[in-house]
Amino acid sequence: MDAAGLRALQAPIKERYKTDPNAAVITLKAHGTLDDSNIACKIETGRALAVAGLHPATGGSGLELCSGDMLLEALVACAGVTLKAVATAIDVPLKSAAVFAEGDLDFRGTLGVARDAPVGFAQIRLRFDVDTDAPQEKLDQLLKLTERYCVVYQTIRNGPPVNVSLSRN
Repeated sequence: MDAAGLRALQAPIKERYKTDPNAAVITLKAHGTLDDSNIACKIETGRALAVAGLHPATGGSGLELCSGDMLLEALVACAGVTLKAVATAIDVPLKSAAVFAEGDLDFRGTLGVARDAPVGFAQIRLRFDVDTDAPQEKLDQLLKLTERYCVVYQTIRNGPPVNVSLSRN
């Protein structure tokens, strides 16, 4: 898809959101059920069933998906789609591109081994490798706009409030 095609696709959506801001607010949902026999959670993705379990560094078998890996994969997916959309919109031709995310975890925190060890990622690094003839100023703009419009990146970076509750069935 070229820039004109992307603009044509998004123009009526953008116009609707300008005239009716409430139409732009959508609640995305995820659902999971705990496995009866393993320390795992089954997540319905809409396309398949994903089973997340403990990372091997915390006693997991390694057969289930790791939630930390899934977070990084979500970041890569969102950042990649955003980079491609922005490149298309600002006419930066990409011969090829790859996205990489890696994060550092200290598993002592999640296992309760050391109270001073953080639970969660201490640092996440996101990298784009692009093959393009575009000038550096266009690449700087591409990166800036990708950061600005990537939902998962902005969510991780800005840490919105998360409400947690427990209810009895």
